[in-house]
Amino acid sequence: MPRTLKGFIFAALSAICYGTNPLGALNLYSQGYSPENVLFYRFFAAALLLFAVILAKGSHFKITLKEFGALVAFGFLFAVSSLTYYASFKYMDAGLASTLLFLYPLEVSVLMAIFFKEKIKAWTVVSIAVSMSGVALLYRGGDGVPLSTAGLVLVFASSLSYAIYMVMANRINLQMGSVKMTFYAICFCLVFLLLYSVTFGSGLPPLFTQASSWGWGFMLGLVPTVLSLIFMVKAVKIIGSTSTAILGALEPVTAVAIGVLVFGEILTGRLVAGIILILGSVVLIAAKRK
Repeated sequence: MPRTLKGFIFAALSAICYGTNPLGALNLYSQGYSPENVLFYRFFAAALLLFAVILAKGSHFKITLKEFGALVAFGFLFAVSSLTYYASFKYMDAGLASTLLFLYPLEVSVLMAIFFKEKIKAWTVVSIAVSMSGVALLYRGGDGVPLSTAGLVLVFASSLSYAIYMVMANRINLQMGSVKMTFYAICFCLVFLLLYSVTFGSGLPPLFTQASSWGWGFMLGLVPTVLSLIFMVKAVKIIGSTSTAILGALEPVTAVAIGVLVFGEILTGRLVAGIILILGSVVLIAAKRK
């Protein structure tokens, strides 16, 4: 198999794996678990798996004080982004939430322009205008009822916090592998999730009592977290970040397909048009940004 083709396959697999988030989350919601409970088990399973990966690679776990501070910040942003994203599933179809979350590349461009004086070019403005047109079409759900304001606020908060995470990760440029960085970010994310759960949420995460609950928790830790990360790293090494980002459009497409086929979410022509506009705007900015 040609090396370039292999890179595109890895990128597609990474995006598809990440797009399976709603599959595990919604099934655990139906069993009575809260977003913070689901996220705790997702990241706990992912941390164990990444710990095993680091050991298998023979890498060390040492970090400096500077790295510690940055990783704590990453963990906080990771927790905020994940909590608001998973909570948005309570207010809107998971496919729509995943599509709106995919606005983060545009938000990265805006943040870079505001805080680092990066020039906003014409194609960036066009991308933002196209994406906002898509959001306007998505404002009414599949049944014609306007989307929940709380849901919109949650998913935009999720995409914005993830965009801040991306900007910080790029600017701080920690001298460590992505697996190790993600492992520590997830560990600190778990700490913040526990603090939130005890202070504002449903208390300490309850122990799963059903085999299916453990299965969905492990699935969330493995597929949309660890496998998605590993495939993404492999793809970036072969075809670069731009091509990998473009194929990231398969993330919300996968989530939409799961929502429609598994959970019976409604998909109309207007919603399809909105999704295409948003994905098209992100693909445009990814293709132009070098």
